[in-house]
Amino acid sequence: MKRILPLLLLTLPACATNVGGDAPSLARRPVEGRFDVAPPPIPVPPPGPLPADLAGRLARWEAEAAAGQRAFAAERSAAAALVAAAAGAPVASERWIVAQQAISRLVAARAPVTAALADIDRLYLDRSVAEAIDGLPEIHALRERLAGLVSAQDAVIAALGAELPGG
Repeated sequence: MKRILPLLLLTLPACATNVGGDAPSLARRPVEGRFDVAPPPIPVPPPGPLPADLAGRLARWEAEAAAGQRAFAAERSAAAALVAAAAGAPVASERWIVAQQAISRLVAARAPVTAALADIDRLYLDRSVAEAIDGLPEIHALRERLAGLVSAQDAVIAALGAELPGG
């Protein structure tokens, strides 16, 4: 520490002498503002209508998802009744197994919805990568509807599973 202090004292006068007139000004120079302009906008054409070949595929996926939703709704009440009957039953008992099987049938009933969502996800990604933007709003809208159905079904299945012991 004793050696460092004299060195510091020697450098301080050097710093003080540069404060004078030969130091460059830090004021803004005229050339510095030349690049403060916004870049010109790049026109992006809006997506066109859905191509005819894709309209049929979307309609088919929507119909399959609707059928899967109906099958799920039909199985839901039976599964809920069997899960309620298994409340308080020990794990691996007959009532517990029957309730688990009902939940499995409920999961299987929704397979058309999850398959349609997977297909439309693949289509959306493929078209996005290929920068084929025509019809993307329609594809995205159907994808959001199917994702909402799957999310609601997931919530039902999770709630039924949580009612079972060990679930």
